[in-house]
Amino acid sequence: MINITLPDNSIKSFENIPSGLDIAKSISEGFARNCVAMKMDDRLIDLTLPVSQDCAISFVTTRDEQGLEILRHSSAHVMAEAVLKIYPEAKLTIGPVVEDGFYYDIDMEPISKDDFAAVETEMKKIIKAKNTFERKVVTKKEALDIFKDNPFKVELINELPGSEEISLYRNGDFIDLCRGPHIPHTGMVKGFKLLKISGAYWRADQAREQLQRLYGISFFDKKKLNKYIHMIEEAKKRDHRKLGTKLDLYSFHEEAAGMPFFHAKGMDVWNALLDYWRQEHKKAGYVETKTPVMLNKKLWVQSGHWENYRENMYTSVIDDEEYAIKPMNCPGGMLLYKTKAYSYRDLPLRAGEVGLVHRHEFSGALSGLFRVRAFHQDDAHIFMTPEQIGTEVLGVLKLSQRIYSRFGLDFHLELSTRPKKSIGSDEQWEEATNGLKKALDEYGLEYFINEGDGAFYGPKIDIHIKDALGRTWQCGTIQLDMSLPERFDLTYKGKDNEKHRPIMIHRVIYGSLERFFGILVEHFAGKFPLWLTPVQAVLLPINQDLADYADQIKLQFEDAGIRCETDKRSETLKRKVRDAQIAYVPLIITIGDKEKQGHTLSVRTLDGKVKMGLSMDDFLNPVLHHIKNRTLNEAIF
Repeated sequence: MINITLPDNSIKSFENIPSGLDIAKSISEGFARNCVAMKMDDRLIDLTLPVSQDCAISFVTTRDEQGLEILRHSSAHVMAEAVLKIYPEAKLTIGPVVEDGFYYDIDMEPISKDDFAAVETEMKKIIKAKNTFERKVVTKKEALDIFKDNPFKVELINELPGSEEISLYRNGDFIDLCRGPHIPHTGMVKGFKLLKISGAYWRADQAREQLQRLYGISFFDKKKLNKYIHMIEEAKKRDHRKLGTKLDLYSFHEEAAGMPFFHAKGMDVWNALLDYWRQEHKKAGYVETKTPVMLNKKLWVQSGHWENYRENMYTSVIDDEEYAIKPMNCPGGMLLYKTKAYSYRDLPLRAGEVGLVHRHEFSGALSGLFRVRAFHQDDAHIFMTPEQIGTEVLGVLKLSQRIYSRFGLDFHLELSTRPKKSIGSDEQWEEATNGLKKALDEYGLEYFINEGDGAFYGPKIDIHIKDALGRTWQCGTIQLDMSLPERFDLTYKGKDNEKHRPIMIHRVIYGSLERFFGILVEHFAGKFPLWLTPVQAVLLPINQDLADYADQIKLQFEDAGIRCETDKRSETLKRKVRDAQIAYVPLIITIGDKEKQGHTLSVRTLDGKVKMGLSMDDFLNPVLHHIKNRTLNEAIF
């Protein structure tokens, strides 16, 4: 008799050894159809495997994120099988799940998107056949024999310990190295699409073989696939690289790869973001500081960056000494702290810096404003006593919420714990991690734990914002650090008149200003709220005789704090209006003889509304209210 404990603590008994699928069916046939895999005493395994002893079982279903990952990993196998049917000489390497789908790196002749249809046709046949995924465990010797014609698989197998058994998965005629688990059969892939193809090097080593990386996406539901494809198409329309060019915000040049150039209109948005950042931080009790871009190697050795982050740093030699362009602002902040003596009464000390940092990225990884080599971080360092940890972390979370809500951005939180490569003692890490957990619990918003994904100097809370398309972006972070204050011998005088070591928080909210800028361009699809818009109003004189009068109105607007332009081109009014709409100017103002004589304004907004005969006060009062209060979705008139 096999006794199975289910998640609700009920127990089901089976006379014969059941599979996970048998157990699921004993609950209900409908439930079983939606099961993807099972957890046996928290170990994730295939649904088809036998359960030969008493244990606790829970199920991963099509509604679970983990279930979707298993589906996509199985889809990578289906895609690889289809590729081999069309290109039998191809050699498979690895095919993992990634954030948005899956890919497989394959050594094969170059293909293009024009070849996707043939691969998708073969995938449909495999899916229609409902081939089961069968797990088989073999010895290293057996695995080497099975994959003897594939040097990539042989290399992977040879790297495994000699005594380790190796698991394979077969679906139909296809077999692959894999730890699993997999969906019960290929028919569970209801919606899929190949997305793109790119080049990749085996083991990310440019000296090794160049491979074809084929990306795909899959879902349990065709409706979700269609929704995803619609989102992808919408994202293409919102591509910040294209919109940046269209709106004359920024540009990219090979003379400074990964280092964006901001145009005048882009700087209007940039400065509006910074003005808002400064206002909120001043209200929250921060002071603003500035540290040098290049600092001596000795500092980076002391901070631990030279040992732990050297490969990402740009260096130079000055007066026979090594220097590094800063990849982060923290060590400079340590030096600033040490310029004064502090008492417990001076803490917490909140110091913010919008610092320019440089980090080396491979050229192939660069992507518009999203992945750059030079960027500005809205860093802040908070120095505090141990008793202030909870209050200060909560303060950062609340400040982040205020700032993100200004842009209509929701967010979720993730707690990342100690990575393998780190500095500091076990006791410091435990105290720091528990401090963050306590603050998160008090904040009350659900959070996820990422084991081993912390910074090398401390655990962190990552803040993932969600944009208008439902995409998530990791922007903000709160990192608790007890190591750097010790490395730099930072102290404060406590109530006992003795020296104590401060606790430190590293935090950003925008993260990289460049990246946050790009996210906002796509979030708003280029149609910024009025306070952020580079050109808030455009004046359109209907003829050249009214151009000087339009310029007088422009001066009044600018004196009031409105960013404004006058369109004096000898184009038709209809063309000027259309061009202003294409440029997403929110206030399009027509100046004719009637408006000049009556000292009034005729205003067209981007939502198509037209207000005629407005006095200057009737125009300025609501517009300035929107700008001052940084309103998001309210109608202006």
